[in-house]
Amino acid sequence: MIRDAQEQAVTGATAESVALYDQAVRAFNLVCGDTLRLFDAARQASPGFVMAHLAKAWAFALARDPGLTAQVRTLIETAAPLAMNERESAHLAALRHVADGALHDAVLVLDRHLMRYPFDMVAHQVALLLDLLQGRVRWMRDRTARALRVWSPDMPGYPVLRALHAFGLEENGDYARAEAESRAALEGEPLMHWPHHTVSHVMEMTGRPEDGLGWMLAREASWSTKGHANQAHIWWHRALFHIELGQYDEALALYDGPIRATQRPIGVSLTNASALLWRLSTIGHDVGDRWRDVLTTWDGHADGRHGVFNDLHAAMAELGAGEAAATEQRLTAMRDTAESDNPAAATYREAGVPLVEGLLAFHRGAYEQAVATLVSARFELWRIGGSHAQRDVVDWTLTEAAIRGGLRDTALSLAHERLAARPRDHVNRLFLSRAEGIAA
Repeated sequence: MIRDAQEQAVTGATAESVALYDQAVRAFNLVCGDTLRLFDAARQASPGFVMAHLAKAWAFALARDPGLTAQVRTLIETAAPLAMNERESAHLAALRHVADGALHDAVLVLDRHLMRYPFDMVAHQVALLLDLLQGRVRWMRDRTARALRVWSPDMPGYPVLRALHAFGLEENGDYARAEAESRAALEGEPLMHWPHHTVSHVMEMTGRPEDGLGWMLAREASWSTKGHANQAHIWWHRALFHIELGQYDEALALYDGPIRATQRPIGVSLTNASALLWRLSTIGHDVGDRWRDVLTTWDGHADGRHGVFNDLHAAMAELGAGEAAATEQRLTAMRDTAESDNPAAATYREAGVPLVEGLLAFHRGAYEQAVATLVSARFELWRIGGSHAQRDVVDWTLTEAAIRGGLRDTALSLAHERLAARPRDHVNRLFLSRAEGIAA
C-alpha cells in the first residue's frame, strides 16, 4: 500500500504520484509553492489518485469565491467514482457539504475524522480555515492541541501543526504562547506563512507596531518571495502597523506597491485592499481615485450568497467608489439569502444584512442610523468569520460614525474601549480627542 509523508494510506497512487502529492501538501500547508501545479502533476501521473483530486478541490473551496464553485464541483465529481478508503471518503463528504455552503456540517465531519486520523495535514489546515470562516476560534486551538500529543517533533509536518496551533492560540487571546510557538515553528519551516502571520497578529492585538514592523523587516526575505500565495495579507498587516503609528502615507504606499502587485483575483485576497482603503477613507485620509480600481477587481467575486465577509468588503469598494446603487443591489441579494434555506441564511440575517446597511447609512451621512445598526450588529460580528484584526474595521467605522454624529457618550465609550486594548494607537488617541471635543 502506498503511503503519504505522514504514513497514511492513499488510494490509487504510485511512488511517483505520491511524491508529487507530498510536495503539493507541503506547499498547501506552507502557503508557499506551486500548490495547484503539483496537485495537477500528481493527478496526471495517477488519474485514480483520489486524494490528489480532493486536495486540489479543497484549495479552491477554501476561497469561498463564486467563480471557483464550478471547479470545486467538477473535482468532487471526478473523485466520487474512484476507489477510496475511509479517510478519503470523509474528505469527499466534507467537500460536498462545503460545495453546498454547509460549512458547519463540513467541520463536523472533519472534527470526528481528525480524532481517528490525527496525522492528516490537509484536514487539519482545512478544518482550521473553515472554523476561521465561521468565527469559531476555540476549535482552531483545541483541535490542533489534541493532535499534538500524538505527534513527534521529527515527523514531517510537525512544524506546520505547531504553527496552526499557534494561530488558534492567538485568536483565543493567548498571545505570549502564540508568539513563542510561532517562533519555534519557524525554526523547522522558515518559509512557512503561518508563523509570520500569527506573530503579526500578536503584535497588532497587543499594540506593538514598532515590534511588528521590525519583525516583518527582519523576516521579509522569508515571506515576500514570489512563491508565497498570501503575501498580500502580510503586506496588509504591515500597512496596519504604519496606520497605528500615524504613518498614513507609508500605508498607502504599501497599497500602491506590494499589496496591489501580490493580490490574487479571489475574494479572500481582495478584502485586503478594501479593508485598508476603508480604514484610511473613514478617518479622512485622501485615497484619490483608487476605489474605482478596487471595485473593478471585485467583479464576480462576491454575490450576496457565498459569504458575508466577502460581501462586506465588496460593499466597501462600492461605497468608496460612490456606487451606492450597487450596494443596494447587493443588499437585495443578501436579504434574499437571509430568508432562504441557504446554510448561511442566519449569518446573513443576523450579521451580514445589518452590517452592510450600517455601512450604507455611514456613507450617506446618516450617522445616528449607522451607529444604531452597527452597535447591534457587532454582537453577532463573530459569525462572519475572519480574524479579530480583520473584523476591527467594523468597530473602527462605528466609532467614527458616533463621532461624526455628535453622539458624545457613545463616542467616548467606544474610544475608551479601543484605547483599553491599544493605548498607544495613534488613531485611537485621535478618536478619544475628537470624542472629548463633542459638546456635552
